[in-house]
Amino acid sequence: MFKMIATAAAVAFVVYSCKGKLGEAKSLVLSETPVQTVDNMFIVQSENGKIQMRAVADLMEKYERDTLSYELFPKGFSVYGYTDEGLLETEIIADNAKHMKYEDGRESWEAYGNVIVKNLIKQEVMETDTLYWDQKNEKIYTHCYVKMYSPSGFMQGYGMESDQRARNSIIFNPFNSYGIVVEDSTRVVIDSVNFIGPLLKK
Repeated sequence: MFKMIATAAAVAFVVYSCKGKLGEAKSLVLSETPVQTVDNMFIVQSENGKIQMRAVADLMEKYERDTLSYELFPKGFSVYGYTDEGLLETEIIADNAKHMKYEDGRESWEAYGNVIVKNLIKQEVMETDTLYWDQKNEKIYTHCYVKMYSPSGFMQGYGMESDQRARNSIIFNPFNSYGIVVEDSTRVVIDSVNFIGPLLKK
């Protein structure tokens, strides 16, 4: 009799425990749960043995929808672009980023939160809050407030468009910008990132 009571109590406990866990499982929203996570992500894109781009992120989370899949980079994202000669030319860093893939084959990238775009060869730096990358047309753009620093001066305004290497940036609605007059025509600009050898004394 005692064994029967103990067995019944054990079965009841197991059923109760399973019921509690099933309740927790039902509360899980699959559409808000990543199907894949990657720590310390590192991607390199090359062509004919030459590096074109590399990307780095502390965390990548992949999500799936019926007509859309996307990756989030909630701990920051950095992408580096190289010239055909293998020189590091472009650097884009942001607090967050999102990469979306649609059923029809379209893709889109967006970076947001303290976005900094550098063209290291031209020594230009742009700062904005949100940046979009159109891979198909190889351009970057934003509709937000932009600041741009360069050896020739400072520009700010709303809206910007450039090629994806940030070589030819255009600010659409500039205001309160200024230029720097350089009188020394013999001034030499050194790419300190890719330069190998002794630096010239000032």
